[in-house]
Amino acid sequence: MPRHYNQGQFTPKNPEKYVGDPAKIFYRSGWELKFMIFADKNPQVLKWGSEEICLPYFSKVDNKIHRYFPDFVMLVQDNAGQKKRYLVEIKPESQTVPPKQKSRVTRSYINELATYSVNTAKWEAAEIWCKKNEMEFLILTEKHLNV
Repeated sequence: MPRHYNQGQFTPKNPEKYVGDPAKIFYRSGWELKFMIFADKNPQVLKWGSEEICLPYFSKVDNKIHRYFPDFVMLVQDNAGQKKRYLVEIKPESQTVPPKQKSRVTRSYINELATYSVNTAKWEAAEIWCKKNEMEFLILTEKHLNV
């Protein structure tokens, strides 16, 4: 399996920075683990949490409301001393862009369309929530994480 499918429990070196129970931090991919290590070690990250926020979103795939748990939340202090709050989602680059139209419609293509539709619905809900809560929503891919 590709490396980004690793899963496990993360034990922070700086548990006081973690929002939530530091004994219950789980990563669902190697990319999430890499981000957790970054958040835990980086002195500019003052606080961070994993799947600590639940947002409702409407999926056009099944016309139902679902729950979305963004991967991370964090409070960062920049070099000028300004504090900013972020909601962060980690996704493969391929899931952040519409799938390329195929010459024939395959099951794989339909699944890619459904995944993209669900992701964009989640991200629209996250953008709205962030605006109301004075936060910035970021989607990070393997390119941002250098993997």
